[in-house]
Amino acid sequence: MATPPSITPASLPPATTRRFVLPGRALAVLAALLLVLAGCSGDDGGGAGGGEPNTLRLGYFPNLTHATALAGLQKGIFQAKLGDTKLDAHAFNAGPAVTEALFSGALDASYIGPNPAINAFTKSNGEAIRIISGATSGGAALVVKPGIESAADLRGKTLSTPQLGNTQDVALRAWLDKQGLKTTKEGGGDVKIQPQENAQSLETFQAGKIDGAWVPEPWATRLELDGGGKVLVDEATLWPQGRYVTTHLIVRTEYLRQHPAEVEALLRGQVEANELVNTNPAEAQKLVNDGIEQVTGKSIDDAVLSAAWKRLAFTNDPVADSLRTSAANAKALGFLSDDNLEGIYDLSLLNKVLAEQGATKVDT
Repeated sequence: MATPPSITPASLPPATTRRFVLPGRALAVLAALLLVLAGCSGDDGGGAGGGEPNTLRLGYFPNLTHATALAGLQKGIFQAKLGDTKLDAHAFNAGPAVTEALFSGALDASYIGPNPAINAFTKSNGEAIRIISGATSGGAALVVKPGIESAADLRGKTLSTPQLGNTQDVALRAWLDKQGLKTTKEGGGDVKIQPQENAQSLETFQAGKIDGAWVPEPWATRLELDGGGKVLVDEATLWPQGRYVTTHLIVRTEYLRQHPAEVEALLRGQVEANELVNTNPAEAQKLVNDGIEQVTGKSIDDAVLSAAWKRLAFTNDPVADSLRTSAANAKALGFLSDDNLEGIYDLSLLNKVLAEQGATKVDT
């Protein structure tokens, strides 16, 4: 943390204004930066850098589980729906960085995983954010070394997750607990859990330093194809109809109150982008891969992309029941003091858009 993170502009399609990657290891530096941005943006929930009222600042991750965001940005769908409102899109690498940006007023909306959204809601006493749409369901798995055939074989083994207390970390610990295997936040217990970045998990798995990892796509597929692992648990098998939220769209509550028209336009883009990824997967995969390469400098191998895509479902439904279960698991594991999510959803504008298109409304 001693070295400040670099912020590097990336070349983007006309749909976005600028995009930068924020390494998750430098939250202290990030916080200072965001306070500066928030001071410049004013309190109207408007634009970045000069208080422009007609700017919507959107966050997303360069991950396969954020395919809707990536395809929508690359295709120019969001900007087209927003019209005169300028879209200012930013890529992040970690949920805490997104919530810090939302809290400071430097970001208006973001695609994000369930646990960071829960944390933002509970830490702000239900004030800071609202979930306004689903985006992605599925796409996480526990991949282990060959020879590990059951949960019992994991006793004494070391597994990794992307981050302590994140969505996959909670999912793994909750599953292990149901198998009678205890874990601790410090990495002790019957099964040792060693949080590390997804790319590092692949390296340590290949080097034999860990025995498996519970990770999102495309990393689960990469552990299989590049690391020689096998899926012990596809998380979809643990949920009713295999549906559980992986990514949803959240908005800063104050921005939603002050700029409902812009939020509705963003949701029109969300619905159209999801239609694209569902009806034209070949085009969508190329758009998503191009977007990932623009941000990270590296694309996903076509074989990995195609295999990982099959574990993902793209939906406007936020799969609310799965979020409540995740919150209850996080509380039981000591990562959350309060799992009351009353008021976290506001699907009114999404359902307005869906109704106009003759699509089925979603509820919580």
